[in-house]
Amino acid sequence: MSDLRSLHDDIAAAVPGPGTLAAFDLDGTLISGYSASVVYRDRLRRFDISVAELLRTTGAAVETRFRGADIGNLMRIGVQSLAGRMEDEMQEWGQRLFRQEIARMIFSEVRGLLAAHRHAGHRVVMATSATPYQALSVAADLDIDAEDVLCTRPAVLDGMLTGKLESPPLWGPAKAEALREYADKHGADLGDSFAYSNGAEDVPMLKSVGHPVALNPDRKLAATARQNGWPSVNLRPPESGADPMSIARTTTAIGALMGAAAFGVSAGLLTQNRQTGANLVGSFGPDLALAICGINVRIKGKENAWSARPAVFMFNHQSSLDMLVIGSVIRRDVTGVAKKEAARDPRFIPVGALLDVAYIDRADSTKARAALRPAVEKLQSGISIAIAPEGTRSPTPRLGKFKKGGFHLAMQAGVPIVPIVIHNAGERMWRNSLVAHPGTVDVDVLAPVPTEGWNLADLDRHVDEVRTLFEDCLHAGHR
Repeated sequence: MSDLRSLHDDIAAAVPGPGTLAAFDLDGTLISGYSASVVYRDRLRRFDISVAELLRTTGAAVETRFRGADIGNLMRIGVQSLAGRMEDEMQEWGQRLFRQEIARMIFSEVRGLLAAHRHAGHRVVMATSATPYQALSVAADLDIDAEDVLCTRPAVLDGMLTGKLESPPLWGPAKAEALREYADKHGADLGDSFAYSNGAEDVPMLKSVGHPVALNPDRKLAATARQNGWPSVNLRPPESGADPMSIARTTTAIGALMGAAAFGVSAGLLTQNRQTGANLVGSFGPDLALAICGINVRIKGKENAWSARPAVFMFNHQSSLDMLVIGSVIRRDVTGVAKKEAARDPRFIPVGALLDVAYIDRADSTKARAALRPAVEKLQSGISIAIAPEGTRSPTPRLGKFKKGGFHLAMQAGVPIVPIVIHNAGERMWRNSLVAHPGTVDVDVLAPVPTEGWNLADLDRHVDEVRTLFEDCLHAGHR
């Protein structure tokens, strides 16, 4: 069994440049589990699968799992059932399943491997037996171009699936042959290249390259890797489920946070100053809740959170933990803006009330502008604003498009923007989860970005510049 550090060393020592490929299988390799399981669960929930198809699929799955049959029959049954569906409908379906389930299945350490290959100039490829509707959203999130995705493609005629396949499924030797053809097309040398897989069916592909890696291998592939002296690495699986201890910790943390907020409200009433109460809670409430959850926040650049106030603190948003993390960083003299739906979130209500948060109806631009006016006034009075420029939680660490509201705030109030980069809160509490898992969250507080001299004509450029600061910091964290 090799370790991840040795694998990174092997990548750094490999031949640099795009002539070296890094080919990754999807299911079990880039993601923990199988995207086909997500597809079938969704179809079953929506009663979109007949009894006859279910029986045929079960039979083919048994043949594949226990009798060593290739996946071809299973794929043909699945694709045949989709005959008559429009391809754009299928693409939307795949994107929905990615956001709802598959995104959280991506191994976080995979991003570091991809970053290492890209740092060496290698060309990253996905090679999978899955369909484009399972593969392309994962590829896009991992910055793998669609043209670099080798997958099993259903035949399409006039935008509609015919129920047949363009060619045999990319399984076993067929996947190895597809990778050889890809290498020939792009002038790559497979002898210098890497291939990653978790399953013994991909031994032909692994044998075709100079650097085969058994990544999260099943028992058969692990044995083959030992026999051949291949590196064999297991990545940390994404946190999943809700074990009793994590449920108890999260419930207690929510109760403690509500209690702290109530204490802050009482203090504010006694002093007749809401901000005094908010500052009191901000000094210990987030830290208390995070400690109960078993989460340690490791902050780099903490001095930047205090060097320029008031400010608009911008943070990337992936998890329900983000507000606690941001509270632990900023601590006092701050409020925020949030989507109006957060006003009904029991985890957010006490904090929102105490901090006098401005809730914005994003569907109504007139209301949004009206809600932002008091935020500008707060900045001008010395109270900072915390805002997520993406507008909503992202399903993965990949950065979403930045909205301009926070930039308008900073520009109108004449205050700097302080970027706060949260690296891995989603690993501790995924976006749709109600349960936090113990661990460490890393945070970078970047240097303040002055807004003096900004004007509307150049705002898009300034937004791009700040977003680039986030991207560069997130990518550096994966190396």
